[in-house]
Amino acid sequence: MDGSNKTDRRPAVVAVAGPTATGKTALGVALALRFGGEIISADSMQIYRGLDVGTAKVTAEEAHGVPHHCVDILPPEAAFSVADFTALAARLIDEIGARGRLPILVGGTGLYIQSLLYGVRFAEEKAPAGLREALAAELAARGPAAMYAELQAADPEAAAAIHPNNHLRVLRALEHYRATGRRLSEQKAASLPAQRPYRALVLGLDFADRAELYRRIDARVDRMMDAGLLEEARMVWQRRQSYQTAAQAIGYKEFFPYFEGERPLADCVAGLKQASRRYAKRQLTWFRHMDGVVWLPAGGPDTAEKAAQLTADFLAAAQREGGADDAP
Repeated sequence: MDGSNKTDRRPAVVAVAGPTATGKTALGVALALRFGGEIISADSMQIYRGLDVGTAKVTAEEAHGVPHHCVDILPPEAAFSVADFTALAARLIDEIGARGRLPILVGGTGLYIQSLLYGVRFAEEKAPAGLREALAAELAARGPAAMYAELQAADPEAAAAIHPNNHLRVLRALEHYRATGRRLSEQKAASLPAQRPYRALVLGLDFADRAELYRRIDARVDRMMDAGLLEEARMVWQRRQSYQTAAQAIGYKEFFPYFEGERPLADCVAGLKQASRRYAKRQLTWFRHMDGVVWLPAGGPDTAEKAAQLTADFLAAAQREGGADDAP
């Protein structure tokens, strides 16, 4: 909110963010049930059909009848970018608001949530012919570590937000830099509007004890294994040439050495737990750099009620500033 006395007609949006295994799904559903909301998944992998266990996709039992958008909308072969997400989510926010309901973003992909709420505009950059192929050839010749080091030197901020093993995103960032001479971080700053498009309440979930977060992550990996993660990962491995995004996603690539006879299964499971813990640290770093996040204790006995009170206060303020017919 901008703090002025002028009428503010921007749509009101609530977001539930934070690292993996902190209970975002359950809190989002609870808020949706209480305030008449619909959930927009802000997860870069849950958009894909057939990848259910490894992405911790919401189940029908967990959803409790609450509509979930941006889930199961594309085949795993399809590419999907942050620009695609912001365009789709913006349309969904309008549609949900038009139904008199509250849009609730739920997810751990910080780039998606921040880009949407900050109103980042993505320009379509045309790369010179052959640049993408040349970068792919460089990757094969020089190796991923050298390409990531080049990105760190050219655009440290972009590199910090990309895992070194996410070769596709590393190459995309280098492609942008070589094609335009500008860092992705510079483009982001230049593409911000004077006013953000939404009035947003961002609720962040985290554990005061980092060891508790890591225990939750390890336990969730064990539950995923019981639920059939290995077979889902095998499917991704068998289709890794066409499922390029999934083949580089945490939850699947850790098992590739097992399928190739290079590592025992127990080592791969341990590797997945470690990769998930490291990912959670990166998620926390991202969200802690976002302004205005209200942090709540994950799993706390009063967390849901605190979140509901914050949401009620936020919506009441939105209604006062936007007019009685403006808030859900």
